[in-house]
Amino acid sequence: MTHLSDCPVLVAESNRIGYLTLNRPASLNTLTLPMVCALQRQLEAWAADPTILAVVLRGAGGKAFCAGGDIRALYDSFRAEDGRYLSFFEKEYALDHYLHCYPKPVLALMDGFVLGGGMGLVQGSLLRVISERTRVGMPEVGIGYFPDVGSSYFLSRLPDALGLYLGVTGIHLSPADALYAGLADWYLPSEGFAELERSLDTLSWDVHPRQAIGNLLASFGKRHLAGGELKNLHPAIETHFSLPDIPTIRASLLAEHRPEYRAWAEETVRLLDSRSPLSLCVTLELLQRGRHLSLNDCFALELHLDRQWFAQGDVMEGVRALLVDKDKTPRWNPPTLGEVRPEQVQAFFVDFRPGEERVGWGM
Repeated sequence: MTHLSDCPVLVAESNRIGYLTLNRPASLNTLTLPMVCALQRQLEAWAADPTILAVVLRGAGGKAFCAGGDIRALYDSFRAEDGRYLSFFEKEYALDHYLHCYPKPVLALMDGFVLGGGMGLVQGSLLRVISERTRVGMPEVGIGYFPDVGSSYFLSRLPDALGLYLGVTGIHLSPADALYAGLADWYLPSEGFAELERSLDTLSWDVHPRQAIGNLLASFGKRHLAGGELKNLHPAIETHFSLPDIPTIRASLLAEHRPEYRAWAEETVRLLDSRSPLSLCVTLELLQRGRHLSLNDCFALELHLDRQWFAQGDVMEGVRALLVDKDKTPRWNPPTLGEVRPEQVQAFFVDFRPGEERVGWGM
């Protein structure tokens, strides 16, 4: 017999709201292919159900909303040559795209880590609430991958070079910085999440659901927080990360002479030097291109990269070093930034044609 607590996605309804709870707390609610399919099926059912007016996404356990995809399972799938890793990306991107276009308001309760695949879910949601425990980011470059799940759309559209900085470095943001960057809408202390859900249970629907939930959040939460770093760093981020390529960005950071930015610049160089050089260069190119692509084409371009990256990129080595052998000494290929050839980067993109592929369920 399967117990409810064993289900990786919990489904509930209350006061005309559908609740989807990611329920793998021991794994920080990382996404698997069955979870992605379950989320898609339920969202489609509620979209067609006139008794459901809104949807809430949340994670079980208090440590994470969702810390990404189950990358070890994707590694094992590629090694086994069973194709499931690519099916995962196809279905995950279709789900994320569907959330961006969902006909009813989706409220994402972002308590704990929201990384990678978790960001794909919440950035497609209409309303995004964070707590003091929230850390958001797209850290894929740390394992020799590139930021995906629509980040070529949502990161590339952040002000100035901010999204390029976040994607290339893969840093985690505090709640204050997530609000400043526009990657969250409301702040609510974690102990207030339960009270918010109780208020949703008694919410009257005498105005449009989007307005009703927005009014409720306005009575609970804050739109801004003090104490972030991004606002102060914004001029330096723009100076360096608006430059055209990674070697030029790195050289510019090394030449940073302003005292208030020097320590940050040195730390950023150390961070870049720990990443896969190929991943850094491809990530910057991806985000630069994403600025000029539609939502669908951003997902399609990321999928185009996925079809090449496990065989030709650094993700298999990154996962090996971090999660398999756990030696934390990845052997990147090529090993240095100076050895990455521009034509090597462009080769990943050359066959992509915007508008030719539809990212959607059943593709």
